[in-house]
Amino acid sequence: MTALMMIFVPILLAAFVGWIGRREGGWVRFVALGLFTLMLLYSIGLLEAVPSGDYLLLADVLRVPAFGFSLTLQTDTLSAIMLVLTSVLLILVALSSWTTPRPGPYFALLILFAGPITGVFLSTNLLWFFIFWELTLIPMYFLVGIWGAERRVYAAVKFFLYTHVASMLILLAFFLIYTQTGVFDMTLVRESVLATPVLIWWLLFLGFAVKMPIFPFHTWLPDAHVQAPAPISVLLAGVLLKMGAYAMIRMAVLMLPETAREFAWVILALGLITLFYAGFMALYETHLKKMVAYSSISHMGLVTVAIATVSYAGLSAALFEMIGHALIISPLFLIAGFLHHKTGSWQMGDMGGLMQKAPWIAAIFVLAGLAALGLPGTVGFIGELSILIAAIDRWGLWLIVIALGSMIGAGYIIWTFRRVIYGEISETVRKSEFRMHPVELGALVLFAVFIVWFGLFPSELFDVINRAFSALASTGGAA
Repeated sequence: MTALMMIFVPILLAAFVGWIGRREGGWVRFVALGLFTLMLLYSIGLLEAVPSGDYLLLADVLRVPAFGFSLTLQTDTLSAIMLVLTSVLLILVALSSWTTPRPGPYFALLILFAGPITGVFLSTNLLWFFIFWELTLIPMYFLVGIWGAERRVYAAVKFFLYTHVASMLILLAFFLIYTQTGVFDMTLVRESVLATPVLIWWLLFLGFAVKMPIFPFHTWLPDAHVQAPAPISVLLAGVLLKMGAYAMIRMAVLMLPETAREFAWVILALGLITLFYAGFMALYETHLKKMVAYSSISHMGLVTVAIATVSYAGLSAALFEMIGHALIISPLFLIAGFLHHKTGSWQMGDMGGLMQKAPWIAAIFVLAGLAALGLPGTVGFIGELSILIAAIDRWGLWLIVIALGSMIGAGYIIWTFRRVIYGEISETVRKSEFRMHPVELGALVLFAVFIVWFGLFPSELFDVINRAFSALASTGGAA
């Protein structure tokens, strides 16, 4: 399977299986699962083949030399890691969606999503990057708007408008880069002289900040999470948000390092505000899925703080936290959606005593929650500790305030345990049946295994992550 096939075969395949399987489409689940497995194997192969600190050219087609426009696909370690993470999450999302109604069009949209998201991580041509970036919105819009909850159309439109308008800022930055350098190749921009680097950096930063999202550009995400089906919330938190953080690292930091260092204090300030604001909002929430959504935003604040260091240690910590956050937040969203499906309520006050009725599901929720607050032995602890060390090294001891974010996290996670998992069994829980399909339960168990495995053996992940930023190791920063 070539890089071009990884992008365009899912797009064509989605149209085919979506049409053929629009009525009786249960078989499409196996097609999607097989495709995502092939993607994972190919991504692992890329990760092993890519040279440390450099790009591996995969394709260069559709050339228009007069405009410096071509579909150039290259991968480095950072791109390969993101592809592996995306492939793993797509497999687990497919397993978690096994009993979804109307599986034909649903899984066809998941297949469609796999194409452009691969293009985002492989394209080094800015215009093609933008095309793939925008194409990811289409399947997500329909997945939320068709399979979501009561206000699904409102949430889907809000999600689309927010992120699309932000994309216009990114497109404007790309055209400014082209008019000032004559190239669309992001690998050449760093060596070029830009007439307005500050304006370009701000356009990119604001565009990517909406996608991550960080305060005050986050308001589209809680609605999208609440209304989306639980597996699609996993894609939102585990892939779409990480796509924003990836682009922030790739372009706002590595492509424009001098300007990034100049405005690192802005990134830091917004990261800290996001960390604490979203944490307090989660502490206030009584809506289970919205609490998980604000917890997700708070953790993206941590990622933003790590990016603000503009350093080898900080960027490595940011990438570790991005992976850890995807593994932690996913089972929380899946279980929250499962509880709503079984009880008919989102309110934590209607729940209680889940451990007595569904001990396995409750245990996985507790494990993921403890990882979210940074319990030693889980991937969450390693991510938060590495960010704390990198931030203090860059900004000074006062960044110990990051630890307060973990204290706030402990507050809303333990309070959620008290209301949902333990305590007196509620009447709603007593009357409900919590039998989960074995395939979907298996997906939750895999998430739990990853959370513990990378918490106990973080070097297996860091050894790969550090290769992504090895060029920065000698300077300590993006210089």
